[in-house]
Amino acid sequence: MRGSDERQGKAINNFQESLPNIQSDLAKEITKDPYNFDFISIREGYNEKELKDALMDNIQKFLLELGTGFAFVGREYRLVVGETEEFIDMLFYHIKLHCYVVIEVKISAFKPADIGQLGTYITSVNHILKEENDRPTIGLLICKTKDNILAKYASESSKEPIGISEYQLSKLLPDNFKGTLPSIEEIEEELK
Repeated sequence: MRGSDERQGKAINNFQESLPNIQSDLAKEITKDPYNFDFISIREGYNEKELKDALMDNIQKFLLELGTGFAFVGREYRLVVGETEEFIDMLFYHIKLHCYVVIEVKISAFKPADIGQLGTYITSVNHILKEENDRPTIGLLICKTKDNILAKYASESSKEPIGISEYQLSKLLPDNFKGTLPSIEEIEEELK
């Protein structure tokens, strides 16, 4: 795994086309590719909820991996859009950029349809949460893998500022370990 400096600003993005110049340069610098999720242990064959649970269980380490300036707003953040409820995987506010950052995590390879979902969330945050003094909301899609050319073309098709990155894990537990190791709650109960 490359060091943080080597990954900084490497996410595929459309910031130059979708944000004012100063914000686009700063937005690019807050992204990484890939994101290093080595701080979580998760079983092989994990699902999206398990990955998000593991990230939230390690929110301090996740914030450190995201980098300086990220403030956690919420998980499965509920937005009422018209008559529909939408739930953003993770919502952050970037203190230095003065903008919301919508993060969607996918356990599969990047799909262009993910851009549409993320774009809808970005637009919704801009209409519902963004204050007059906030800068435009940024979206970050973190996928298991991505085809760089497909991701680049898809990002160019969006008018919303979007970054696309991969994540890497190193501590995958075999499926047969699930249920054989005690849960944190069971360990805590034994220690009482």
